Amino acid sequence: MKEYRPAKKRMTVSVGESVRMLREFQELSQNQLARLTGIPQATISAIENNRVRLGVERAKVLARALKCHPGVLVFPGWQLPDNAAA
Repeated sequence: MKEYRPAKKRMTVSVGESVRMLREFQELSQNQLARLTGIPQATISAIENNRVRLGVERAKVLARALKCHPGVLVFPGWQLPDNAAA
């Protein structure tokens, strides 16, 4: 991972915020994501607002639709140890 460079600034995001950010980056509405995943729009809203836990199965379904690894959604604050970037 020689091309890996850590961000200069870090911010903490919740699981729901990570789902919302990835959805918005792809210019998808909650209704569009609901159609892509089969997860009701109300549930997506609840996940994004941290009222409902994401869960492994939902993470897999959402990750497929959002074109990312499920770990990106489940562990939004995870980062490589300092010695792994070298």
